Amino acid sequence: MTRCESPHDRPSGDAGWREAGGRIWSRLGGDPADLRRLRHLSGHGLVARLPVLDLARATTGVCALAAAEYANPGARVALADARVVAAFRSERLLRVDGRAVNGFAPLSRFWRTADGWVRTHANYPHHRARLLAALSLPDPGADSEQLVERVARTLAERDAEQVERAVFAAGGLAVAVRTHTQWRAHPQGAVAAAGPLLETVRLDGAAPIAPQRPSRLRVLDLTRVLAGPVATRTLALLGADVLRVDPQGLPEAPETHADVGIGKRTTRLDLANTADLRTFRELLAEAHVVVTGYRPGALDRFGLSPAALAERRPGLVIGTLNAWGDEGPWAGRRGFDSLVQAASGIALVEGEERGDERPGALPAQALDHGSGYLLAAALLRALSAQRAGEPGSVLVRAVLARTAHALLHWPAPDASGTPGAEPGHSPAGSGPGAPDTDPVFRERDSPLGRLRYVAPPLLHDGGPDDWSRPPGVPGTDFPQWEPR
Repeated sequence: MTRCESPHDRPSGDAGWREAGGRIWSRLGGDPADLRRLRHLSGHGLVARLPVLDLARATTGVCALAAAEYANPGARVALADARVVAAFRSERLLRVDGRAVNGFAPLSRFWRTADGWVRTHANYPHHRARLLAALSLPDPGADSEQLVERVARTLAERDAEQVERAVFAAGGLAVAVRTHTQWRAHPQGAVAAAGPLLETVRLDGAAPIAPQRPSRLRVLDLTRVLAGPVATRTLALLGADVLRVDPQGLPEAPETHADVGIGKRTTRLDLANTADLRTFRELLAEAHVVVTGYRPGALDRFGLSPAALAERRPGLVIGTLNAWGDEGPWAGRRGFDSLVQAASGIALVEGEERGDERPGALPAQALDHGSGYLLAAALLRALSAQRAGEPGSVLVRAVLARTAHALLHWPAPDASGTPGAEPGHSPAGSGPGAPDTDPVFRERDSPLGRLRYVAPPLLHDGGPDDWSRPPGVPGTDFPQWEPR
């Protein structure tokens, strides 16, 4: 990947994302010639100082190639920018009974500190409670304007890294906003810079177990917002039986599930409960893929580390995704896209456009979506290799901080990109993406309400153009596989 100190100042074009996609595809063991089968239907969107659209094109393009390889080998593949742009904003464009889904909570934002800025994440009640506890503030039970003002006054008196340490110690989520130079000098930033964008590890020489058809694929999904569910949603698109397993005490918000839960079934198991852990192991005995999105080591106490999973189910394909990486001082920390943007330097780069000191944000949760499609591509490539006879349980890893590093060292977006392109349709005259033939949105009824959602960005001859089932109410399916 091209490296430079100020990547957003460099010119680029269509070749930029194709070169990056080719390198990713080659690293996954794919034939670089496969990229010739990828037809690009150009458009605009995701305008930013950093090349977010190129990241979106490369990650979804590689994923589309991997999907076609596993589902319909030799099929032609298309990449329509209108769909790609919408897919990277799918949670923002979703409508449930005509209503937009809530975004960030009032306490999830940038705050000015005595020496800079800090970014907090308090969308979940337990993270909100821990943030307030770390700041020694009483919890009034609602995020009123008065509470926001009290938090702002408290943080303005403290240094950013002091806040970062205190909130982490309380089990909450906050990071100091850093420049990219500061992040590279940080021990965790150095880990992110040194690691590959995707990592594939062969764990053993077990006989392959991947089924010949995606419709026979069984996937255990132990992921949460947002990157992991994007990866497993992609497998569900191809027809896999994806069973999401959530803990009993931490339910996902139904509106969030409406976006990333489409095509899946969902159940709840308490892995600390002997009976529920036994049920999970019974499911594992017939699974082909397990995807986890928890911080490194979080599942080890249940005997569910990658090595333990492969030992119980030889030939398993395992995907892991986390925020900061599997090594380094922050390896055990929770994290989200917005926090990685803030810590890695992305927020300050994006804030430069306004000419003030306030940090900015990417036009999408691009680290989540990009990492999710990369992980899905790696899983599908591993399955295709198994189907071709390659032995071994396989572990593939994606990390948000590594995706951030790649974005910060990418060629800049094409200067022709213009703001204001509504991602409802592809640009007129762009072939299959033309407005009259291929609307970007789909509509259907679901147990959660009437949904208007983004169509899948993966297009190949003979491939699916929608998911086979709507999202259900989280946790309401039986913990069992569907009959084949």
